[in-house]
Amino acid sequence: MMERLREGANSFVVKIILALIIFSFVFAGVGNYLVGGTSTPAAKVGDREISRNDFEQVYQNERARMQNQAGEFFTALLGDPSYLAEFRRNVLDRMVNDVLLEEQASELGMRISDQQIKEAILAMPQFQQGGSFDNDMYKAALRRAGFTPESFAEYMRRELVREQLVSGLQGSEFVLKGELDSQYKLENQTRKVSTLTLPVSDFAAKADVTEQELQDYYQQNASQFVRPEKFKIAYVEVSGDSIADNAPVTDEEVQEYYEANKGTYSTAAQRKVSHILIEGDSDEAKQKAEALLSELKSGADFATLAKENSADTFSAEQGGQLDWFEAGVMDPEFEKASFAMSEKGQLSEVVQSSFGYHILKLDDLKDVVTKPLETVKAEIVEQLKQQHAAEKFYAMQTALSEKAFEMPDSLDDAAEAVNQSVVTTDWVSLDELSGSLSNPSVIRVLQSEEVKDDGLNSEAIELGSENIIVVRIEDTQPETILPFEDVSEQVKQKLSDEKGEKAAQALADSLVAELSEGKSDALNNSGYSFGESEVLERVSQQREVAQLAFTLGNPEEGQKRYGTTTNINGDIVVVALEAVNEPEAAQLTAANPLATRVERTLANTNISATLQQLKDKTGVTYLVSAAEQTE
Repeated sequence: MMERLREGANSFVVKIILALIIFSFVFAGVGNYLVGGTSTPAAKVGDREISRNDFEQVYQNERARMQNQAGEFFTALLGDPSYLAEFRRNVLDRMVNDVLLEEQASELGMRISDQQIKEAILAMPQFQQGGSFDNDMYKAALRRAGFTPESFAEYMRRELVREQLVSGLQGSEFVLKGELDSQYKLENQTRKVSTLTLPVSDFAAKADVTEQELQDYYQQNASQFVRPEKFKIAYVEVSGDSIADNAPVTDEEVQEYYEANKGTYSTAAQRKVSHILIEGDSDEAKQKAEALLSELKSGADFATLAKENSADTFSAEQGGQLDWFEAGVMDPEFEKASFAMSEKGQLSEVVQSSFGYHILKLDDLKDVVTKPLETVKAEIVEQLKQQHAAEKFYAMQTALSEKAFEMPDSLDDAAEAVNQSVVTTDWVSLDELSGSLSNPSVIRVLQSEEVKDDGLNSEAIELGSENIIVVRIEDTQPETILPFEDVSEQVKQKLSDEKGEKAAQALADSLVAELSEGKSDALNNSGYSFGESEVLERVSQQREVAQLAFTLGNPEEGQKRYGTTTNINGDIVVVALEAVNEPEAAQLTAANPLATRVERTLANTNISATLQQLKDKTGVTYLVSAAEQTE
């Protein structure tokens, strides 16, 4: 196993991946994680401490990374104190695991040489400029992160030795054929079932509900009958789409635009040449090229000489002929000589390029061709309209923003400044907003202190390209518990549904109990019956039924197993498992994707188990309180 561990550390790919991971942590301000700190510990791993400062730095870095990846969704998750506490604890757990792995690697005698560290640093793309290591960039990055070259090398040593251990643990796993066969059979097993559905609505309709029960239910569940906070929202919206069609374009503007952008409406000059290449920059190579040129001027066939003498073997097979090319494609000297020729069949003098010496023959030429104004006028008019619209939009954006700020208690002046109308909604909750107002950025602004609490106009909110909106809250209705009289029918329905669900579940339980004993009287008297049998895979559209079916024990020959579940509609379902179908044996090898997946699962399990053993052996104490986890 030690050999596999050491091989993992020598993997070039591992080094590159590790370098990227290291860089993302180190240069986001986590350099002190290496050199330690003096703050109160967040955790103790044996005799080593992880300071609170280190923990907060790593936490902030991970939070920023997740924010960049998941955006507003992650922001919303962090609003849940329990999720935030779990997220912070996971960060601290990873830091603890790093220390445990580092200590274990040290005990096993794992080492990283100075040469390996040097190679890993030189390979990090963050320190490269133009494809090679840039020492100035390297030193500047280290200074920004608070490292010296020595401390960074030590940091790299610790990271690489830890990766050496992890790679060894992962690489030491393998899957036996018996394990692979068992996993295949387990994953591809199917189950034959039939189901009986008890619709809750049937039982709710028969539920006996008294007036006192309704009152009690209302009092005990008042939070379910709340009218949410509602607002009347005023807004002014400006979009570039409504401006373009009204923007006039004159013939003079079209002409000026055409003259200034003729290159856009022109095809570039092109040349098609044949060449003979003599490689090298020696006098001998030049003399050979000049001798060939003399032969050509004496009437020798260009194609024949190219086939016999050109070092460009691909074009030589075509008699030296190249494809059409424009300026800026070929070697500068080669290109200069090609475009200097103006008559088909013309020969150049000997031309030196970075490849050697060339003799060129002009086969054909295409001069610049400019499309007439008439053929591109419509395109130019549309372009100018969009340009006018953009200019007008940004002028309106400025005017709207300034007036909304100068007159913060009303949108009338702002709307007048951009020749738009103020639109005001009816009473709506934030969940009921639609159109532009349902944009997450708008909803976030509506909940801000300035707009919601102080009643001010918002800043201009960008909804998209050339689309902005300014909002304000004109009036507010606070959240309130609705009176019983207004929600009595709703209360009755909820209570009936609850009673109906209990009654349906009670009948389902009694059916399962009797059917399991081989009796069917209750089933016959219920008015319900099982449907046709069907075969379910482990992953099925009937998720709840499949989950239950695959937990029931194998039925004996001619018997069935029974259980109950709730489907996606909330109805109670009685499931009868009739048979378990095993798949046919498959010829599986270690190269099968299933084997790779199982190996990966075993490797992850192995690492988790190793970490747990190390925690038990070393002793880990978490010193960050539950309250601090949600900071």
